Parts: sequence; structure tokens; C-alpha cells
Amino acid sequence: MSKKIWLIYGFLAILIVAGWFTYQKITDDTYEGMSIIPEQHKDIPLFEGLKSTRSHYVIKGNRWEDIYNFYMNKLPKLGWKVEYEQSALDDNNNENDWSGFDSRWRKEGFDGELWISASYNQYDEETEVLFDKTPIYKSTSWIEDLPDNICIYETLKDEKCFELNDKSKIKEIKSLINKAIDWDKEELPQREKTSVIDFGNLEIKVHMDVIKKYIFNRKRG
Repeated sequence: MSKKIWLIYGFLAILIVAGWFTYQKITDDTYEGMSIIPEQHKDIPLFEGLKSTRSHYVIKGNRWEDIYNFYMNKLPKLGWKVEYEQSALDDNNNENDWSGFDSRWRKEGFDGELWISASYNQYDEETEVLFDKTPIYKSTSWIEDLPDNICIYETLKDEKCFELNDKSKIKEIKSLINKAIDWDKEELPQREKTSVIDFGNLEIKVHMDVIKKYIFNRKRG
């Protein structure tokens, strides 16, 4: 009798372990492409009817406006503060209604920034909702006065530079640099090409990769 009981217990244990691994596999696949899973956070409610599809959630029909109103109403009550919000409700062109909304949220104790966006997929006739968690980046305005000219070195080895005197172009470059994310030197990713922009009292290294994305490393001259 004792032997039979142990066999039953062993069989049940195997079933429990197998079920747990199966659940883990299904869960991993379901949320594979997500940086944050709302179901795992008590202060991030999930709009009723949304179903996970690895990288985002979907619901049948054009429901983005309902979802927008839901989060704009619920999240502030849970301690979230909206940092940015934009929606098709601000656009009078009805043809752009499918574009939905984008929003960024912050909360004390939350490490990063919560992004929630939704749009209507007209082909599949369903609303797609994306939840994302991103680091909070900081940008410091380094350039205040607009110089008469700047000197641009194509590579770090160049001794001669291209002098730029066009005020409008200098203004664009100034704006781009001031809006750039502050990076620690150790965090800078490797890039194929590095150029230098000399503002006189400020030297800016421009790290550029093959797809023309720029990272600015700013240093006082």
C-alpha cells in the first residue's frame, strides 16, 4: 500500500513539473518580444479584451480611442504622471484616425519610462497596442550663443577642416547637438566613423554608423 502511494505521489510530481515547464514555455513565447508585461505589474492595468501576440497586444475592431481614454483616466489614479501625449484626436483629418495615440509615463519608484501606444490596423481590422519600458535619458544644452562659423573635421586624423559659415545650417547643427542624449564615455557604442565639429571653446565628436545615426560626445575645449 505504501509503495502504491509513493508511486502516485511520484506520478503527480512528474505531472506538476511537466505542466510547469509547459506553462513557462507558453508564457515565454507569448511575451517573447516585450520589454514590460502589464500583467506582472499591479499599477499597469490591462484594457479588457487585449490579447498578447509576443511583441504587442491586439483587440478586434477600432478600439484605440477607448483604450486611450482608459489609460488617460486610470494611470494618474495609480500614481503615474504623463510626460508626453499625442493622439489622432488632435488631428481634424478623419483619414488619419487609424494612427491612434502615443504616450509616455513616469512614476516614482519606477526605473525608467513607460510607453503606451495604440493604432488601428485597417487590414486585419484590429487595434494594436504596444507597451514598452525605456531608460530615462537626459540632454544638456551645451551651446548657448550661435558662433559666426564652425570647423568640421571629417575624421579624427584630418589636420584641415571644412569651415561652415551658413547661419541656418549652424543653427540646425546647434539644435541637433543640444538635443542629443548625454552619454558617459564608457557607454558610447563603437561606430565605424568619428568626425569632429569645433565650436571654438567646445569640441564635439560625432560617432556615426553605416545607417547614419549620430551620437555626440561633447568636450570643453
